[in-house]
Amino acid sequence: MRAEPLITHSTTTKWLITATVMLVAVMEVLDITIVNVSLRDMMGTFGATVSQITWVVTAYVVASAIIMPMTGFLVDNIGRKKLLMINIVGFGITSVLCGISTNLTEMIIFRALQGVFGAALIPLSQYILRDTFSREELGKAMAVWSMGILVGPILGPTLGGYITENLSWHWVFFINIPVCILAFVLATNLITESEIKPKPIDWLALIFLAVGIGCLQTFIEEGSRNDWLHSNYILTLLVTSVFCIIAFIIRCADNPHSLVNLSLFKDRQFTVCTLILMFYCMALFGVLVLQPLMIEVLMDYPPNQAGLVMAPRGIAALLCMPFTPLLVKWFNAKRVIIMGLLVTAFGTYCMSGWNLDVNMGTMAWIGVIQGIGMGLTFSPLSTIVFATLHPKDIASATGIFSFGRSLGLSIGVAVLSTVLVEQTQINWNRLGGHINNFNPNLHHWLHAQHLQITDPTVPMQLGQLLSAHANIIAYLNSYWLTTLGFLAIIPLIFLVKVSRMEKMEMGAH
Repeated sequence: MRAEPLITHSTTTKWLITATVMLVAVMEVLDITIVNVSLRDMMGTFGATVSQITWVVTAYVVASAIIMPMTGFLVDNIGRKKLLMINIVGFGITSVLCGISTNLTEMIIFRALQGVFGAALIPLSQYILRDTFSREELGKAMAVWSMGILVGPILGPTLGGYITENLSWHWVFFINIPVCILAFVLATNLITESEIKPKPIDWLALIFLAVGIGCLQTFIEEGSRNDWLHSNYILTLLVTSVFCIIAFIIRCADNPHSLVNLSLFKDRQFTVCTLILMFYCMALFGVLVLQPLMIEVLMDYPPNQAGLVMAPRGIAALLCMPFTPLLVKWFNAKRVIIMGLLVTAFGTYCMSGWNLDVNMGTMAWIGVIQGIGMGLTFSPLSTIVFATLHPKDIASATGIFSFGRSLGLSIGVAVLSTVLVEQTQINWNRLGGHINNFNPNLHHWLHAQHLQITDPTVPMQLGQLLSAHANIIAYLNSYWLTTLGFLAIIPLIFLVKVSRMEKMEMGAH
């Protein structure tokens, strides 16, 4: 049963605490996506190839994924306030080190360290909120918190593009410094310390966890670039990951002092909600990564305009969030989440009907639809996921829940990137088969362009046309596949036990 907050805060203090933890959560989420648009400039600075520079992103994700499930263990041994402040300071220092890096090796090392300090920021912020607000107030608090989690990755590319274009890629990291200073001051004065319950460190389990999750994340991140299981390197990563994760589960199964509380998965509510989040993020963030590429590469939009096209999605999610607790009271959390999935699926389905002539207004409005769906899904899901857990398990549960989000994000981007590449090749071959002297459409096109088949520029123009159409069809097929992915999540909702939010008392057991 969820207990009421141990310390009663004034309303002002509660919302200042909300602002504090939302600030650090947004900073962490934003840092994953804000760097992406600066990779091209970093390639020039470091003299790196495409495959090398992507490790700037991969190193952060892998390091973060290793630490995230250990949040509960770290809270027990260090205390939530001390852990939060260590992470804020560490994140700020490593941000400076990333900004002053002089070569790719330094950048990758410092990005990995930044991931270590950033990993616990989101689960910690969620844990602190649940321990600050009463049952009746928690829904509103989680709605506000979710706004930052959703808006961060959407606005990241826009902000990163602006900073890179007007300053330099170094400032993508330096911008974290004032945020860290403000968050540190607020945390020092507002956050209360939790009870410290020291546990011994199982070093063998830690090795299994680090190697297993590290290899899994690297397998996901690097698989599409290395032809998946056709590469011995990728195959080795997969085998090592499976072995270490199984060994970790066996090691921790009956250990009361384990690094990760695996017994939480016996709770159906928690397990199902974590799976829903993981699958939702797989579909959602795959689309969020593909769309800017389509806009910039195929439609030749500059980065700042591409960011403007993406922004309405985040704004719509932001505006939708405050109304979500009211909808939950009128209906129930399950129905609101189903509504969110259907709305998100509808928006993605509309994307599957685009063509190369689609305008900015249409893309923006479809983004608004998806943003509403995101708002209806994340907030109630983040509230009910811990409803059936004991208060002492919340810290561990938030780390695992956040890891589900991170894992879903990585898998979704990897899977849709692979689908995009394969579909492009398939459509290239299929469409290319129609380019022959017996196809009357070819002659109609030549006549419209005032060209002859013997003109030396014809092969180049046909190649460009073929490439553009093969790519756009691949993008549209990816969006259609994602639409089916959103709909496939809906049956999982019926495994969640939740009545009207008034009866379940917003997060009570």
